[in-house]
Formats: sequence, C-alpha cells, structure tokens
Amino acid sequence: MTIERVTKEDTMRAVRYEAYGPAEVLRTVEVEVPQVGRTDVEVTVGGASVSGAEIPVRSGNLRRVVRQRMPAGTGVDFAGTVTSVGPAVTRVSAGDTVWGVMPHLTFGAVAERVVVPERCVAPAPSNVSEIEAAALASSGTTALHALIAKADLRPGQRLLVRGATGGVGVVAVQLGATLGAHVTALARADSLDWIRSLGADEALDYRTTRPEDLATFDVIVDLVGTELRAFRRRLVPKGVMVALALDSRRPIRSALAVAVDGLDRRTRLTAFSNDPTPADLDRLRGFVESGAIRPIVHDVLPMHEIVAAHHHLAQGGVRGKIVIDARSR
Repeated sequence: MTIERVTKEDTMRAVRYEAYGPAEVLRTVEVEVPQVGRTDVEVTVGGASVSGAEIPVRSGNLRRVVRQRMPAGTGVDFAGTVTSVGPAVTRVSAGDTVWGVMPHLTFGAVAERVVVPERCVAPAPSNVSEIEAAALASSGTTALHALIAKADLRPGQRLLVRGATGGVGVVAVQLGATLGAHVTALARADSLDWIRSLGADEALDYRTTRPEDLATFDVIVDLVGTELRAFRRRLVPKGVMVALALDSRRPIRSALAVAVDGLDRRTRLTAFSNDPTPADLDRLRGFVESGAIRPIVHDVLPMHEIVAAHHHLAQGGVRGKIVIDARSR
C-alpha cells in the first residue's frame, strides 16, 4: 500500500500487512506519517523489536482474541529520538532519547516514525543503545509486572521460568536472580550454559524434563501456554503461577482454561496483558542503568528483512530479541 503525498517528508517506511497469513504477507511500504495530537509524541525510531507473540496475531490464529484492522502494523516496543511533541506534552521534549510501547493491543513500531500518546514513552536508559533499548521496553516491563506486582517474589523463594530464552524469559531470569530468588530455567539443550550465565541457578532441557520431574516452586512464570495444569501442580501451597502465553493452536480454549483454573484457591493462577506506564518504564530503566538487567539482542536486521525475522522466530532458538534497525536501508 503506497499513499501518495505532496512531499516525501509526509511519508515514511513502515511494515504493514493487508490480510492474515504467513510471514510473507508482511511488506515494507510507504505510508502517511500520523498527525501529532495535543498529547502525542512523534519519535524517529532507531530500533523496534520483533516478538514471537506477534506470530499468531499476524497469522490470524488469535483473531478472535486480538482482531486487527487492516492494513495492520507490526511491532510493539521501540526506542528513538523525539522529533516533535503536541502542545500539551510536558514530560519529554524534541531531541530526547526515549523508549516506549505502542498503545495497548495495537502494533506498528516497525516503522521509521511512530506517533503515540505521551504516556507510552519515557526517557531511555543512558547506558544502552537505541537498538538495545528496543529489546527491553515491552518484555522488561512485562517481567517486572509479573515478578513484582503479581507474584511479589521474595529473596530465597524458588522461581521457575518456562520459555527462559525468549524476550520476556531472559529478563525474568535476570530479575529473579537480582531479587534473590533461586531460579530454575527451562530452555533448549544448547542454551543451558548460556541461560545460567544470566543468573539461572539451574537450567534444564524443556524437551526431556517432565513437570513431575521438577521440584516445587513458589512462583512459576509461564511463557509457553501449554500444560498449565501439570506445571501448576509443582507450586507450593499459596504459590503463584503467572501465565503470560496462550496456546496459539487453541487460544479460546486456553484463555477459558486460565479463567476456570483461576478459581482454584489452593494456589494462585494469574494472567495479564501488559500495558506499562511511564513509571514502569522508569523503574525498568533503573534496573538497566544499575546493570541488574541487560538487553539481550539475538540479531539486528534492516526493515526489509522483516519476513526473515518472523521466520527465525517461528523456527525457535532465538535468544532474547531480534531488533529491526529502522534507520538501516
């Protein structure tokens, strides 16, 4: 989709798709730059991350849960430089380096520019690049909300992270270790030593480790979405499971199962859809600037390789995030 405008400055490159389907539906196209409203911030994007959670959205497997209006964009978190602000904006100014997320349940960060409400951005960490910051804004605040707000993880408690090498998982492992928990990570066999280097006390091959093989845990962070009941049985009484993924093959059934199982009060099952505030981003920035959490960037690709990025995520084996360099041609 190409939108004709009088001047090139009115358009930008962005990734869009016009129908659900495989990765090949994604196209880099020229689109109109959104108008900046009174409380909006325009950011020239340096980096935008690609999330595996978007694959079932793009394919249409989650259309009954997260319906997209076509043409749709892709990408949730981004980092870059503020280029203009609305007259009611007070927290950031043109020239500031910021990181942020798209408004809740919307996509479109993989673009040369984004226009979002002021509440969606905050000053980026001073000790990482825009590419690195883009790998953390959404996944990092998700991990913080899961472990601190939802699970109230305490020193000495036992934490299990399923899907430990993904975007949220790598932050959950680091944060769990920082908070003083004993961290067990489930990951691919070829990533076990690597995930231990991020702070996991134990790392086990998810393909050969059955739920009943495991010890018990105070907190489980699930980033897989399958076998939730079996893993929940590994919780101690009053333990907490934070379910952050749906089974993409059966999303409605998976969501209903989480709701029904949440009624069992012997342990607690909780879920949420991440919608970070500026305060959440500021708190995450503190962890990053202190060195407690570091961004994990698996690969950096130009925008026109977005199809390859989605294929790589679908194949598995990605450690942390793939980031799109929005400035690269």
